[in-house]
Amino acid sequence: MAFNKIFLLLFMLVLMCSCNNKSSTVETNNTNNAPEVLNKPQGKLFIIGGGKRPPEMIKELLKISDFNSEAYLVILPMASQEPDSAIYYASKQFKNLGIDSKRIKGFNFEKGIENKVWIDSLKKANIIYISGGDQTKFMDVVLNTPLYDGLHEAYNKGATIAGTSAGAAVMSDKMITGNEYKHKEYTGDFRTIESKNIEISQGLGFLKHAIIDQHFVKRMRMNRLISIAIEYPNETAIGIDESTAIIVEGDSVKVTGKSQVIVIKNPQKSMETRNGLLGADQLELSVKLPGSTFAF
Repeated sequence: MAFNKIFLLLFMLVLMCSCNNKSSTVETNNTNNAPEVLNKPQGKLFIIGGGKRPPEMIKELLKISDFNSEAYLVILPMASQEPDSAIYYASKQFKNLGIDSKRIKGFNFEKGIENKVWIDSLKKANIIYISGGDQTKFMDVVLNTPLYDGLHEAYNKGATIAGTSAGAAVMSDKMITGNEYKHKEYTGDFRTIESKNIEISQGLGFLKHAIIDQHFVKRMRMNRLISIAIEYPNETAIGIDESTAIIVEGDSVKVTGKSQVIVIKNPQKSMETRNGLLGADQLELSVKLPGSTFAF
């Protein structure tokens, strides 16, 4: 009888140890999964199609960025031919809403791409605002530099990256430069839907599965976006009109502002080329109004 009791106690101890080991294994697995969550960017993108920025739009930018009394923002003017003017006008839209000038920093990295103080400051900003101008000029300054890495570190930690016009184009991994291979003289018109015509180069890469076009409805850029959707079927082609923006958080997108956003997808990866002209079947086209949402 005593032997049976001892055997029963030993069996219970073995069972308890086994349960504890299983519990420990689960906790270890959860810990191993944690970095995957942490590696996802914590920031947001506020991508403006150019033109005037209504006060309501800038207020929304401040709101989604949790711009409290201790926050500050950084303006990057390197897309502009007149960086000082770009900083002035970008600052003004925030000052008009009561933001103290001491909380607005303008860094022209053309004059100091290795400036560690500026980069450290940028990494801690709540908002990083990229002005309009020439997106290729901006990327010529930024690509393969500590500033590029600093922008991604800030975004990963929770900063809102905002940009207008050229500052919108740079957001995607594949960036529309504005140039055409087959029509060298820039006119602002995109009159054809041709293969191998629209020049694409490296952008900042915050958007991995979308390509951004700007001033979209105002400047009638549908031909360009259709060409992009056909030739880059793995990307969502997004055209943002003036005074309009998209707010990107993860894979979720919200439209805000005064006009429309055009979204074109090519889910069938359809493409036909004949005499240099592009053709495709079953493209998906949506016209999104302010307040609408969609996903990549």
